[in-house]
Amino acid sequence: MGLLSRKATCNTHGQDSSYFLGWQEYEKNPYNEVNNPNGIIQMGLAENQLCLDLLEPWLMKNPDALGLKRDGISIFKELALFQDYNGFPAFKRALVDFMGEIRGNKVSFDPNHVVLTAGATSANETLMFCLADQGDAFLLPTPYYPGFDRDLRWRTGVEIVPIHCTSSNGFKVTLPAIEQAYRQAQKRKLRVKGVLITNPSNPLGTTMARDELDLLINFIEDKQIHLISDEIYSGTVFTSPSFVSVMEVLKDRDLDQTQVWERVHIVYSLSKDLGLPGFRVGAIYSNDPVVVSAATKMSSFGLVSSQTQYLLSAMLLDKKFTKEYMSENHKRLQKQQKDLVSGLEKAGIRCLDSNAGLFCWVDMRHLLKSNTFEAEMELWQKIVYHVKINISPGSSCHCIEPGWFRVCFANMSESTLKLAIQRLKSFVSSIGMKSQNHQELKSLRRKARNNWVFRLSLQSFYDREQDTTTKVSFSYRPHFMSLSNIAATLDAAA
Repeated sequence: MGLLSRKATCNTHGQDSSYFLGWQEYEKNPYNEVNNPNGIIQMGLAENQLCLDLLEPWLMKNPDALGLKRDGISIFKELALFQDYNGFPAFKRALVDFMGEIRGNKVSFDPNHVVLTAGATSANETLMFCLADQGDAFLLPTPYYPGFDRDLRWRTGVEIVPIHCTSSNGFKVTLPAIEQAYRQAQKRKLRVKGVLITNPSNPLGTTMARDELDLLINFIEDKQIHLISDEIYSGTVFTSPSFVSVMEVLKDRDLDQTQVWERVHIVYSLSKDLGLPGFRVGAIYSNDPVVVSAATKMSSFGLVSSQTQYLLSAMLLDKKFTKEYMSENHKRLQKQQKDLVSGLEKAGIRCLDSNAGLFCWVDMRHLLKSNTFEAEMELWQKIVYHVKINISPGSSCHCIEPGWFRVCFANMSESTLKLAIQRLKSFVSSIGMKSQNHQELKSLRRKARNNWVFRLSLQSFYDREQDTTTKVSFSYRPHFMSLSNIAATLDAAA
């Protein structure tokens, strides 16, 4: 072990989180409608597979993009040779236009402020390297995406201090919660360098209200720190309220000529909105030229391939296609989410009201044996191993209330979702039956004790009142004597 670095041998990656452990169990026994119908259904993966059938026809209709051609002429050599890490200008222009369209063109983006990265994971880590040193801290509202413990901390050495949000207000961010987290960081002698949010939220599936964004901007302005807004789910908002980007709030407040303007950074990706996580396309958007320069240099460790940039630039520039795709994507997400919510409600399980994302924040607190995280893990293990569904327990998202779970719905067919709901219904029913039987048993025991007391009291009474030769005879057997039998015995004795 001495020949390896401490980073290689440490256990701070977060792989032992229940979030990742659930994936491992799924991979051992994955559900397949034909080959493994009794396998584990994966509802712990936030992946959008609902509109892949729209992407493939586009590729067939655009053979040049797929065949690496321009006007029918091969550009294979051009794409195969080395490209610098600034990225293709055409792709960056197409990407920022797409980002603007998702936000209703209420805000525009400058392609010169974009840094391309190999997915949002790389983008978030790169920003940590740019904004903080080892031992510095970022504040994150809870519950938050479990992968942040890996993405933000593992290689950077940056600490995460939770901003604890609760179900009392729908897990919204409040000023007292932010200030409490800031004080906690100070007690730990950590230098707070910023706040990181996901908007729309992973795992809540909700968009941040404008007043929450105002609060956060005021806070970072007062503390002279950074704000990172991870907006990779911005295109998944399928119902009101609509999505409000932090950049829109900055513009509306005329803060584009202030220092705050350079301390707000956006992370984006095509993994969720277009359902292309395997393409590994992420981006950092920053108005700070120093951050853009440093992040661009760091991006050489995780570039987006030339072929991918060329293909996606053609797709994103097809405005008719992207408009139709996003509209249909919203419809399918809304339907799938509605089916999950209504199905769970029929099983007596409620979800937090949501309007975005690929998942629901599900309340199973009433199914816990006790209000503890140990009880939450016990319930989670039953759901994974017995119900055969992988979901993410709230504790893996650092939720401070036991009994909440993130349940994904966009990575499966309608029939698989129905099966998953049916499995959960059966499980909840079995818990209800066990609980009912337990209550009935307790009631019978209580009645038995009461009968014993009543019968013994009667015996004692007649022992005193009757002649010793005419005592009531009771047989102390472990069964209940009915009142009619007791009356008949007393009558006979009289």
